[in-house]
Amino acid sequence: MRTTIVNRGAATGPARTTEFSDEHEEGHATDLLAAMAALPPTHPRRAALRSAAIEAWLPLAGRLTRRYANRGEPVEDLLQTATIGLIKAVDGFDPGRGVDFVGYAIPTIIGEIKRHFRDRTWTIRVPRRLQDMRLAINRAQADLSHTLSRAPTVADIADYLDVSEEAVLEGLEGGRAYRAVSLSTPVADDSALDLGDTLGCQDHGYDLVDLRIALPSAMACLSDRERRVLAMRFHGNQTQSCIAEQIGVSQMQVSRILTGALTKLRKQLGVDAA
Repeated sequence: MRTTIVNRGAATGPARTTEFSDEHEEGHATDLLAAMAALPPTHPRRAALRSAAIEAWLPLAGRLTRRYANRGEPVEDLLQTATIGLIKAVDGFDPGRGVDFVGYAIPTIIGEIKRHFRDRTWTIRVPRRLQDMRLAINRAQADLSHTLSRAPTVADIADYLDVSEEAVLEGLEGGRAYRAVSLSTPVADDSALDLGDTLGCQDHGYDLVDLRIALPSAMACLSDRERRVLAMRFHGNQTQSCIAEQIGVSQMQVSRILTGALTKLRKQLGVDAA
């Protein structure tokens, strides 16, 4: 089988296309690694052999990159990540251990790509435990959907993974951090309402916290009858006429008691009458 590889030099340089036989090229790349390993680290030819070996094995990095295409990440970024893994494999390979380079390089490159997905693609960083659970849930959903011929429930996934339903729910919730949604996103295709418009507004109840804390001590400036009338009116939600019957005064007097008590409290709390 013949493969075409496009190598690009400097940004302004032209593309260079080379056709080669896979078996021949792989043998040449292996020879480069063996020649590099035979030289001491300080040998002047070692750097050139290293560069040539990396370039010769770039097709391997490209093939592994294509496995992870169409997963939401630019192929260029994945190829760059795979190339970093290839460089690590070339630098760490020891022919004396009796393992061929392909068997050593593939796990190294794939590990680098998976690390890229784990560390770079989550909008919000979540614990590694939740990331692994999300991947396990995705695999379980795919397998169970095929075997059950329906969408699996949380209980189905928990039984399949031999974990608790709470762990599955936690993994599903953590998976929502993988991709963020803009607050400017419409809530529906035909809606003028954005997602940000549905979020909570300012809670003005916090403005009353200080007043509620200061109110018990401020009540000390009132007489017993004033405190009783205020409690009956605002806590008991009674009308002025009901209060008047209970304390034996007219409704007009109840109104005056309330007005005077509230004026004292506002002054004590430093609140405007308005």
